[in-house]
Amino acid sequence: MVGSDELPVLMEAAKDRGSERAVALPLDDPGAAADLIVALDDRRGVDAVVAVDDRGVLAAATAGERLGFPHNPPDAVAATRDKAAMRRALAAAEVPQPAFVVSEDGLPDPADFPFPWVLKPVDRSGSQGVIRADDLDAAHAAAARVRALCDGPLLVEQYVPGIEVAVEGLLRDGELTVLAVFDKPDALEGPYFEETIYVTPSRLPDETLGRVGVVAARACAALGLAEGPVHAELRIDEVGDGDHVHVIEVAARSIGGLCARTLRFGAGIALEELVLRHALGMPLDDVARETGASGVMMLPIPAAGTLREVRGRDAARAVPGVTGLEITIPPGRAVVPLPEGDRYLGFVFARGDTPAAVETALRTAHATLEIDLA
Repeated sequence: MVGSDELPVLMEAAKDRGSERAVALPLDDPGAAADLIVALDDRRGVDAVVAVDDRGVLAAATAGERLGFPHNPPDAVAATRDKAAMRRALAAAEVPQPAFVVSEDGLPDPADFPFPWVLKPVDRSGSQGVIRADDLDAAHAAAARVRALCDGPLLVEQYVPGIEVAVEGLLRDGELTVLAVFDKPDALEGPYFEETIYVTPSRLPDETLGRVGVVAARACAALGLAEGPVHAELRIDEVGDGDHVHVIEVAARSIGGLCARTLRFGAGIALEELVLRHALGMPLDDVARETGASGVMMLPIPAAGTLREVRGRDAARAVPGVTGLEITIPPGRAVVPLPEGDRYLGFVFARGDTPAAVETALRTAHATLEIDLA
């Protein structure tokens, strides 16, 4: 059963014929959405509630609490949806993270912490509205762009240099199992922070990866997360003696978009199946990621305009190691790049013997594509 704000046309027609395979849920009102899920449980029974994106996590947690399922506390999930609340919770638990100020109006005093800064809205995801500023003039310009996207406060963080990784994990009774760590080989230095390539397994030393897992687990505990999938972004700063891990983001869901296609576990189990098995209380005999390397490239939008065509798809699919290409924006649709944009053009997937081979396949496939914008 699928719950969403609006039912797809085919599912709406099926509902009219008495087949209840989908339900419309007001995801912006988690309490009301939970009421509808509880009513659905009364009619036909619900065994688990799992959110697949940021908008559904609070509704799923609220419904899980009411139905007595293993769940994340709604307050903990709400903190992952509010970057200011997340930063405060991590600070209270002394989890390493960037220095920050929550600004309701104006900007903090540069004496609070040195430039560069990173300015971001507290309620957006996917790097939307995230802008680096190297001086006060740039900070004022960035703040104006961020506040044009949202009415709430903005978060001003000290920029953390270094490399960034993404952690995919699963919480069971408060214990975090790290399922995969993705390298992000393209430097995320600003002024905008458009993610492109994810490759796993990570090429970082085991000692560093161990610290990444420990800090990710501390972040989940600080927020009060206890059950289900976790996607976290962390930066590794090599300034000083040794490397230092800083939490950038924690989400109470699995990896976004179509990126989950990169992961398989045990005897070929997909990440979505793993998450559902956990939610249903089924055995998780083998959560080891498959051998070999895999990755995805989130295709960036090069400029604002109207998408006319993406040429070179067959050539991209023919690149050795490439396993799939999905263009997710149809022709004729307006496209907007970051920081104002909120989506990617599509995804390229690859598998190989090594992370380096996967990265090469993704870059080669991307180079064959021609984006025609009006």
